[in-house]
Formats: sequence, structure tokens, C-alpha cells
Amino acid sequence: MASSIAGLNLRKVAQQGSLSVHVADQLESLITEGKVAVGEKLPTENSLCDSFGVSRTVIREAITHLKSLGLVETRRGVGTTVLRATTVEAKPAERISATTVQDILHVLELRLALEPAAAELAAERHDAADRALLESSHQAFIKAHAEKSQARVEDYEFHHAIAKATKNPFYNQFFEQLSQSVIPRAKLLSIEINPEATSRYLERVQEEHAYILEAILSRDAEAARETMFQHLNRARSMYAKYRDQ
Repeated sequence: MASSIAGLNLRKVAQQGSLSVHVADQLESLITEGKVAVGEKLPTENSLCDSFGVSRTVIREAITHLKSLGLVETRRGVGTTVLRATTVEAKPAERISATTVQDILHVLELRLALEPAAAELAAERHDAADRALLESSHQAFIKAHAEKSQARVEDYEFHHAIAKATKNPFYNQFFEQLSQSVIPRAKLLSIEINPEATSRYLERVQEEHAYILEAILSRDAEAARETMFQHLNRARSMYAKYRDQ
């Protein structure tokens, strides 16, 4: 049964900073404080949009963040159900060397400065050929994940396709120069990788890619920028935790 929207005391979010982060923070608190119990469903997407005063894209991003923390799961026709009241984040490895972590964070810092803008431009400028490449790249990632691959090449090709769709040759050159090193998993040693946890991590990545793709193909430039920023920022936050181990 879905939780009563009236009893949750949700607050509309101000137009400052990332709206999806503000929404996710409120929902995470409700779950970890037990106000939405394990086994209960969150209010519907439309109800949450109305309560927070935000778009569907913002709500989807917030729910994706909760999934990344292992708090909820979403099933078609069922809705979003609370799985646990404490966070259990899916991570691709138990431990990563300090040098590797620093390299990954430096690259993600660079990507965060460039790729949200690239996604925004791709939403505005993509043509039929770009659409076909974006869709085929996403399907290739889905296939690689289903076949238990690390999907490093497919991940890179998806982001590279977005760079190409900007119609700015320097975005394309950036990806070609760095190649697969832009993908954090490409820097991990085989002995560092946890296959089961990586599979759950890639499920999250696949869903995030789907939202980015949807925003770009619908020419929603603002949503494309936001979904790309959150995609990369979640990765940065997750890899930053390895520094404290």
C-alpha cells in the first residue's frame, strides 16, 4: 500500500541548487526515520511532483538516488517500494588503491565540468543520425550488462555519442583523446572488482543512461543537463568514499 501523501509533511523545494538532491534528501529522511516503513510504497510519481512542486525528471532523479543507496526498488505496474531503512550502496569494488581513486576523481571532476553542458547541447542539436547512434549505444550497454560484462566499452560509446551529438568537434576530440579512461571502471584491476556488486551498480548506470537518453531525444535541454550532472555526481560521491577506507 502506498504511503499517504498528506501524512508525510513534504515541503516544496526552493529553486536553488539541485532540486533532485533536495527531494532525495527529504525522501531519504522519511525512510531512514521510519515514517515510510519497509514494505510500503512511496506515493506515486504524480503525487510527488505535486507535493514537491517539481517536474517528473526531478522526481525520477531523486528515486534513482534512493535506489543507488539500496533503499527502494521500482517495478513496472507496482511502483516504488521501500526495501530497507539503512543505506547499502552498490559499489563495483570492496577496495581501490588510493592512487587509482584519486585518478578517477580527477577525471570525474573534469567530466562534471563538461558533460552536463554536452548533454544540454546534444538535446538541442542532435539529428536523425545522432538519434540512431545514441539509441544503438544504449542498447549495446543493455546487452553487455545482460551478458555479465563490465560494459566499459559500451559505457564509453554512449557518452561519446552524446559528445558527437553536440556538433562541437572539441567535445568529440576530448572523448577520443581520453578514450575509455574516462570510464572509472576501466581503471580498476580485475582482483578489485566484485562481480555481484558491479552488476547491481551497472543496473543503476543503465537506468541513469535511460533517463539521460530520454531527455536528449525529447529535446529537453534542462533535463538533459540535470540528469547528466546527477549521473556523474553520484559516481563521484560513491568513489570519494573509497578515500576513507
